[in-house]
Amino acid sequence: MTGLHLNNIEQLHFLWIVLPLIAVYIYGRLRRKKALEDFIESGLLHKVPVSATASFRHKKMILLVIAVILLVFAMTRPAWNLRSEHVERKGRDVVFLLDVSKSMLAEDLVPNRLERAKLAIMDCVDRLQGDRVALVAFAGTAAVKCPLTLDYGFFRLILTTISTESIERGGTMIGDALRKVLREVLDDQEKEFRDIILITDGEDQESFPVEAAKQAGEKGVRIIAIGLGDETEGKRIPITTEDGEKKFLTYQGREIWTKLDADTLRKMVQETPGGKYLNVATGTIDLGKVYLDLVASAAKKDLESETIQRYEEKFQIFLGIAFILLCVEMVMRAAGQRAKT
Repeated sequence: MTGLHLNNIEQLHFLWIVLPLIAVYIYGRLRRKKALEDFIESGLLHKVPVSATASFRHKKMILLVIAVILLVFAMTRPAWNLRSEHVERKGRDVVFLLDVSKSMLAEDLVPNRLERAKLAIMDCVDRLQGDRVALVAFAGTAAVKCPLTLDYGFFRLILTTISTESIERGGTMIGDALRKVLREVLDDQEKEFRDIILITDGEDQESFPVEAAKQAGEKGVRIIAIGLGDETEGKRIPITTEDGEKKFLTYQGREIWTKLDADTLRKMVQETPGGKYLNVATGTIDLGKVYLDLVASAAKKDLESETIQRYEEKFQIFLGIAFILLCVEMVMRAAGQRAKT
């Protein structure tokens, strides 16, 4: 067993469990001896054949202690046989550009546009195939919430925290958000293999989104736009007051109605190579399927290529021996109980 390596060495702290086990065993042994002394005259105690029973208990205790030690050792994930392994990762860079403006609270999708968008993104992440992902939230300004990463767990954690409070400034500036993605998230070295999945209701406040999309197209970045919301009548924007009462957002005393601006989104995707607009409106979307159809099937670049040193984990051996010893201890215990009866 050369080159022993413990992947989780801090688990050795659980070896302290052995001491209470031994202490309980010694205490029980002393109690039994004391009980016998109280029951039998001291001069006759050595004539009572209890040595076999004591030896039997002693063997059981040794089995239990060894089994516990082996279980703890298995928890450290022991490994040996160091081997070299060449790992290559291929994928695309996918940036989710998520609208978190107040209009995304409209309830023409259940429970609202923003929560439906987050659920769709979560479903998409569950089907990722080695692509790096990033998350940028925007309203009146934009903020990079998660840079490009292969750590999908971290991405999911950040996504769950996203709300309309994630961006302090109100409004909707799609163009500014796109330019931030191009400037701070995506590099200029690769002219392809990059996608921006824009999820919004399309309402924009003169941030020139079509011009920003054209800049993305010139850099070889593809935009896949997901349009959410009612395109005809629109919906009011619900808000909750400090008293917990539900009202609707107003401007200069009039309720605000928000509609899906599909025309702007269609113009944006036309400016990028292979751009695609998906009009969800008030229906449903399987963003995971969209990913498989449009992203996973597209050309991928080499993201990582390295040779790593990896030990073969052998915790199963110690786990198996511990299980056998515990089974033997249980059989001995059952045999001891039958012998008493």
